[in-house]
Amino acid sequence: MTVNDLKTRIFKDAVFDWGVDRVVSTAPLLSKSALLRQLVLQAGKFVSTFVRPPEVFPSLPPGVLADRADFGQAFIHTFERMLTCGLSEATLQKISRDLILGALVEGGQQSAISSFSEKFGTNPPSFLTISPGKTCNLHCKGCYASAGPSGEKLSWSTFDRIIDEAKTLWGVRFLVISGGEPLAYRSEGKDLLDAVEKHSDVYFLCYTNGTLIDDRTAERLASLGNITPAISVEGFRDKTDARRGAGVFDKILAAMERLRHAGVVFGISLTATRHNVDEILSDEFVDFFFEQQGALYAWLFHYMPIGRSYTLDLMPTTEQRLWMWKRSWEIIHKRKIFLADFWNHATLSYGCIAGGRTRGGGYLYIDWNGAVSPCVFVPYSPVNINETYAKGGTLNDVWSNPFFADIRGWQEGYVQRKGNWLAPCINRDHHDVLCQLIAKHEPEPMDESARQALLDPDYTRGLGHYGELYEDLSEPIWQEHYLKDR
Repeated sequence: MTVNDLKTRIFKDAVFDWGVDRVVSTAPLLSKSALLRQLVLQAGKFVSTFVRPPEVFPSLPPGVLADRADFGQAFIHTFERMLTCGLSEATLQKISRDLILGALVEGGQQSAISSFSEKFGTNPPSFLTISPGKTCNLHCKGCYASAGPSGEKLSWSTFDRIIDEAKTLWGVRFLVISGGEPLAYRSEGKDLLDAVEKHSDVYFLCYTNGTLIDDRTAERLASLGNITPAISVEGFRDKTDARRGAGVFDKILAAMERLRHAGVVFGISLTATRHNVDEILSDEFVDFFFEQQGALYAWLFHYMPIGRSYTLDLMPTTEQRLWMWKRSWEIIHKRKIFLADFWNHATLSYGCIAGGRTRGGGYLYIDWNGAVSPCVFVPYSPVNINETYAKGGTLNDVWSNPFFADIRGWQEGYVQRKGNWLAPCINRDHHDVLCQLIAKHEPEPMDESARQALLDPDYTRGLGHYGELYEDLSEPIWQEHYLKDR
């Protein structure tokens, strides 16, 4: 980098930081003044074109930079929608300060990040996903967690300590809560929202079926401000009720009405199968949930053959998956909608984020029994947080586990080889690599379904074949669309 290049980079960084700070600090005022809102957001759109990559990725492929620019514009448009949809004041303040500034721009609490870096020579993971309880009031077909009327859960003391350590040891300011049904969690007289209230300096994303969001819960979510529910839908009424139970779709719409009335940011969580792909990415579906129901974001997960009654037959075909890549970016680019596809948008996350990856952000998953795994969709655990705490350890000891370290090593090598980020998943796309690491480290299967999958040769062959087919389909696009200069 030349001196002039360095000066330009410093100038762009300064403008970027100033612009974001102005937008965040004036958010409550922007919600009340249309003129000021347009002026500041237009400036924000200009600033976002800098799209600075993290320093750990100084050189990104041209197509990756283009994806980040498109998604940045969608994020700004989503923020504009937030300012005009009647959010509670607590929500506006918390989402601006904790999520946008604290988690996304600053990347977490810097003193904790620096301490971790000094000790381990790298950055810590940027977030955690925690399922504090397995209890669920529904019994969905193919549930990844095999959830239902189960009493398995983390104690409140352990749940609270995990959040504390994520903040103090890793600088985390963003946490994902899954389940079971998170709003059904109870321990030591506490529930999920007690944790959200106590840790007011963290922004929580909660995956929920939505059926437990009554008027009181919606009002509490609004008063807290630092939590957003992502409500699971499978499509319109027929497909949602077919998987989740009769009447669930109408309960979801009732929950969304309560959230709109209370002024809570909410989105939707989609599970794509080969039977609903066309529906959940249709214009009619997007119009219904984003324009009519007021959803502000969507997380799209492809059905993964784990959990209750796992089957490869529900996975989107490789052709459907490639179509989803194209269609999702079309929605983002043309309609400026925040739609994040967990597998197809790895160009935004620099590849796989499992195993507590440190370059560019990563995470670990902790379930209701304390089992820690590389990812929600890799159900094999080499370490238990309860046992680690009993031995006087911390989250840092969990992160240092050799199974996770080897996954991070594979990720690093994949990046260095300019591996195809359209096929990043160590389970779905590189199942042979995962099998080798499982054989080496012998992590415990997290449930009986995961144990059976290890012993099922058809499962192993099927996932391996799927990965090979998708690599053949997507590699030309990675080479032409992403790696070549435009």
